[in-house]
Amino acid sequence: MSRQRPAEATSADKPSLVAVFEAEEGPLLRYAFGLVGRREVAEELVQDAFLRLHQHWDNVERPRAWLFRCVRNRAFNHLRDHKRETLSDPNLSDEVGGSGLEGKKDMGREAPDEVLGKLEAAGLVHMLLDEMDERDRELIHLKYFEGLKYSNISERTGMSIGNVGYRLHHILRSLAESLRRAGVEGAMP
Repeated sequence: MSRQRPAEATSADKPSLVAVFEAEEGPLLRYAFGLVGRREVAEELVQDAFLRLHQHWDNVERPRAWLFRCVRNRAFNHLRDHKRETLSDPNLSDEVGGSGLEGKKDMGREAPDEVLGKLEAAGLVHMLLDEMDERDRELIHLKYFEGLKYSNISERTGMSIGNVGYRLHHILRSLAESLRRAGVEGAMP
């Protein structure tokens, strides 16, 4: 009888750390960037999350979920610790303060917890978009990033106009449901 070492016994249940890194680095970077808005900080957060995962590898059953939670928590810690820097950054002032906030206290700026909520929702949307199949992601890009009409999308993709509308409707409903399950309420109608 051959005896398996503990590391070999768990290899069927859990991918290797290298495989997790290769699969999750890109989505984690996009998620972290959506939360903090700065590439350098996002890279540091993801690197820190992988270092922590390495330290706790034997105790982590679901590495992907653990990594996303770790990045989210580290991002919130970073934003809290650098609150003044973030809220006073002129590059963020249009995104953070701005229309629809008149009448709020704190000189027209959103409260930090509101900003964090929006940043987390944005990061989650990026993650959900990354998980979509390529055709659905292309439809979202054409409609909402390029601002094309259904007829133009139909010409570009070869789909009928009705099918474009149908697919976009179902994609948005699925996104909204995923956001609701993640605790983001009122994000989409």
